[in-house]
Amino acid sequence: MPPLPDPLALLAFIAEPSANAPVLGLARAIQLSVGPVFLLTGISGLLGVLAGRLSRVVDRARTMQDQLSRSEASGGDPTEREPLHQEMRIHKRRMVLLGRAMQCATLTGLLVAAVVSVTFVSAVAVLDLAAIVVPLFVVAMTSLMGALLLLLRETQLSTAQLSRRF
Repeated sequence: MPPLPDPLALLAFIAEPSANAPVLGLARAIQLSVGPVFLLTGISGLLGVLAGRLSRVVDRARTMQDQLSRSEASGGDPTEREPLHQEMRIHKRRMVLLGRAMQCATLTGLLVAAVVSVTFVSAVAVLDLAAIVVPLFVVAMTSLMGALLLLLRETQLSTAQLSRRF
């Protein structure tokens, strides 16, 4: 019967960084990627909110466009159409803001996905790619701030429009 290995020697072998470096690097990459993956979930939620708001604005603008067309076809008073034209301009501005916010949020998602990818490449190839990851993440956060600021501005326009109506 062969002798049993020394438990302390076995533990030292398992704990030796060079023995399990790829596995440890991959485990570390997974740990580092958990935060950005949750961020991707939040970004997808933000995109859903933006798409929903844009859909509502587009539907309202179509309804108003139909009202304007009927008013013009019936030969109604042009002064009655001016408030509709003004509201249409506001809706157009809101659509532009929401479209830009969606672009920023989508760019954020792409950049965060790139951060996750570079993190995994860094772990598997055992390279220090922090010089790539850090700027990608900073640009991603800047893009997210842009999306949120555009959403804030659109919400301000929406609120102001509601207060004029009621």
